[in-house]
Amino acid sequence: MHNYLLYDISHAALRPWRAMTQAAKLCFGHPFNPVARTTFGRSLTATCELWERTTRHYEKPTFGLSSTVVGGEPVRASEEVVWARPFCRLLHFRKEWHQPQPEPRLLIIAPMSGHYATLLRGTVEAMLPRCDVYISDWVDASMVPTAAGSFDLDDYIDYVIDMLQVLGPDTHVMAVCQPSVPVLAAVALMEEDQDAFAPRSMILMSGPIDTRVNPTAVNRLATERGTDWFQRNAIMPVPFGHPGFGRAVYPGFLQLSGFMSLNMDRHVTAHWNMYKHLVQGDGDSAGKHREFYDEYLAVMDLTAEFYLQTIDTVFVRHALPRGRMTYRGRKIDLSSIRHVGLMTVEGEKDDISGVGQTEAAHRLCSQIPSSMRVHYVQPNVGHYGVFNGSRFTAEIAPRVQAFIQDQEANRGAGNLTGLAPRSRRLVREYATVH
Repeated sequence: MHNYLLYDISHAALRPWRAMTQAAKLCFGHPFNPVARTTFGRSLTATCELWERTTRHYEKPTFGLSSTVVGGEPVRASEEVVWARPFCRLLHFRKEWHQPQPEPRLLIIAPMSGHYATLLRGTVEAMLPRCDVYISDWVDASMVPTAAGSFDLDDYIDYVIDMLQVLGPDTHVMAVCQPSVPVLAAVALMEEDQDAFAPRSMILMSGPIDTRVNPTAVNRLATERGTDWFQRNAIMPVPFGHPGFGRAVYPGFLQLSGFMSLNMDRHVTAHWNMYKHLVQGDGDSAGKHREFYDEYLAVMDLTAEFYLQTIDTVFVRHALPRGRMTYRGRKIDLSSIRHVGLMTVEGEKDDISGVGQTEAAHRLCSQIPSSMRVHYVQPNVGHYGVFNGSRFTAEIAPRVQAFIQDQEANRGAGNLTGLAPRSRRLVREYATVH
């Protein structure tokens, strides 16, 4: 019996106990119950909630972004699916207002590394007031029937190119963490092909471009153990009862275990603090804890072929910085990138992608003019803080928006320079239609 099936069985076995725990919480925490106002009652309900939350299977969260603020005025927003494939949907956050001029179009490529795209809710929220925002919403591999076929790193690059072509020319693409490598590869392929829909700029956020630079514990683990170890110990078939029954995957719960083990003391402290907040009746602080962990503990499975190819290409062979990365037998040539602006962002205290790993993209993309490059290191933030949180909103997002505006200033006829005649025609046709 493999670990994934044991995981499913254990969750099923705990359902009656969770139901009893929830009933006890409702009983002893009910406002009409005098015990609810005592230290004993609050301690009991806090214990029940903490136990239920630590044994729960967390479902995919929602973005829940129904409004934003533009120019000081509230504006309604709604989600719509504008493109879909078996392993991904492209979501558009449509703002319901009359805009005097087109906004910069921003495609956010969310990481496929165990968490859902909703982990970037704060990223979307911060960029929404000044950009027309789209995001890749990756699908849990356990929910994709085996009839849909495989999905590897080359397919990921295909999806990125398809999404950019759907959105049209002058799109700005932001890659958060893991997708920095496939996005960089996709842009290089599009530039080499003189693709009319290559992006106007790319923003790489704490991505593992060259993990030989300032390697972290995560990088060293992958290098030391190698791809074969992960094949033997981390890949499991999806058990019966899921739409993807039989598909070989890297389960989300294993990835979550890895994330948690990096900062176990911090997570234990956070849960202990939540318990104390509940006992003290501090609902606001407990609510912030719930909000964060509802997102953090919701995980998705990755296809085995994508996971193993990524481990081998990015962390074991360092293929991209060595000039040895290929896409369907075709070599990735980063010197082909000449017309796409490049911004890299890193966190000073990042323990996933060390400082310098993302900046390496500037060295590798040697043909991008210096006027189209920006690098920024955010002080006092870890990996998560590079794309979420107060410092991202106050310090990083404004710099990203300023970079995008600078690249927007280069739009127009000048953008067609260097494109093949057919590509120039496609750009003009797209502009006429849209």
